[in-house]
Amino acid sequence: MGAALVPLLVYVVLVVVAAARAPAASAAPRAFFVFGDSLVDNGNNNYLLTTARADAPPYGIDFPSHRATGRFSNGLNIPDIISNAVHSMPPFAMHASQFQIGECCYVELELEHTMSGTDAVTPSFQVNIIRMGDQLRYFGEYQRKLRAFAGEEQAARLVNGALVLITLGGNDFVNNYYLVPMSMRSRQYALPGYVSFIISGYRKILACSAAASRIHSPSIPNETDELTPRFTNVKVACCGQGPYNGIGLCTAASNVCANREVFAFWDAFHPTERANRIIVGQFMHGSTDYMHPMNLSTILAMDQLQEGSL
Repeated sequence: MGAALVPLLVYVVLVVVAAARAPAASAAPRAFFVFGDSLVDNGNNNYLLTTARADAPPYGIDFPSHRATGRFSNGLNIPDIISNAVHSMPPFAMHASQFQIGECCYVELELEHTMSGTDAVTPSFQVNIIRMGDQLRYFGEYQRKLRAFAGEEQAARLVNGALVLITLGGNDFVNNYYLVPMSMRSRQYALPGYVSFIISGYRKILACSAAASRIHSPSIPNETDELTPRFTNVKVACCGQGPYNGIGLCTAASNVCANREVFAFWDAFHPTERANRIIVGQFMHGSTDYMHPMNLSTILAMDQLQEGSL
């Protein structure tokens, strides 16, 4: 079954974290650390020996440069749009050994791979992946090199004031629950039970990160209902092949829709830029029905007030 048949965000677990002491609006831009899967990939998979790549057209058809960059979308993805919303710069793919610090002490780092998940079964579907444990280990390596480059105080200030995005769960549901008929997990769990299982694994991962203090656990029916009325097509992918354009990734030989604005899915697994903008809109301004315990705009406003009181 193509993933386009799975309602968007039914199988996505997302966390947005802001550190308690972050830069004020007039201060340096925030560092932005991104972990997770292909929903937030800005080109890391371009450097891996994998078939899960988005570095060739039609990917990027609506990106500002109209070129494929490795983002699994027709245009901007979730980290890009969050960056724009918080007046930062878009994340870029980079290795843990690379970083830049300009005069404003600005750093962005993205470490993820398309098959990352919380279920131990998930990585078995594809080789050459960067598991979440490895991503966290690379982050530790990055921090050690950052301290050596910038000094303890500056490095601590940058990391403690960073915005962190962790995206997990999509591949767990697609590969372990929906894609394979009568899969082990679908026989083992009813859907609500599998959601709880994934979230419990997610919390264990978050326990490894000192910055992780606020978790968003999506409400399955509400988030699906939020997206459906905004598109004329939520069951067929814009780009793909086979029934519902739901087989495989988007290639030069795929069918491509003329109007990406009316499609929720770009390919069989990933949202269009317009869907990404709706998702980020909920991150930034959504009610507690969508964001728990508060949305990102509220968190950032609280951080600025706390910074101003120091």
